[in-house]
Amino acid sequence: MIITIGREFGSGGREFGRRLAEELSIAYYDSEILTEIAKRTSLSENYIKEIIEKKPYASYPIHIGRSLHPMASPIQEQTNIIYQEQSETIKELAKKSDCVIVGRCADYILRDEKPFRIFVYADMEHKVQRCKSRAPENENLTEKGLITKIKSIDKNRKKYYDFYTGNDWGDRSNYDLCINTSTMPIKLYAKIIAEMIRAL
Repeated sequence: MIITIGREFGSGGREFGRRLAEELSIAYYDSEILTEIAKRTSLSENYIKEIIEKKPYASYPIHIGRSLHPMASPIQEQTNIIYQEQSETIKELAKKSDCVIVGRCADYILRDEKPFRIFVYADMEHKVQRCKSRAPENENLTEKGLITKIKSIDKNRKKYYDFYTGNDWGDRSNYDLCINTSTMPIKLYAKIIAEMIRAL
């Protein structure tokens, strides 16, 4: 059983993934992937996270290959190395046991394994409320600033995902289930979806 979760920033996708894994008593992978990539590349986890959360620098998709287009820059080269290490790490983790994997293009990387693909989203009001409730003490963003931050992170996630997969991030046709966390508590959603997955 492999479950992948794509999510909008502030939608609670990470919490949903963790709770779903707990309900199903299976492994949960999120920041653990960054830790493993850091070990493989000798790069810091913070740097890797920053690279993954930013849009790629090149304007052409990765699957075109070097024979037609050279790398745009050393930064893009490093971004591609990180993506390859991420892919290998995710494949290895998925082979170990049943699991839930959050983000990181896992639905595409594991497409041959036919994972159950979930996308988590929410309306802006709920995303702002969630970000406010979980913001560090030293973060003093206004509501307008939070909205700008949320839109920027989602825009970069979309560009990263679209670049490496050739698919459209958030397009419902790329997922088996889309969940709007604005309408029900995440804890309850996790219980309901776990029961549904057990019945599959």
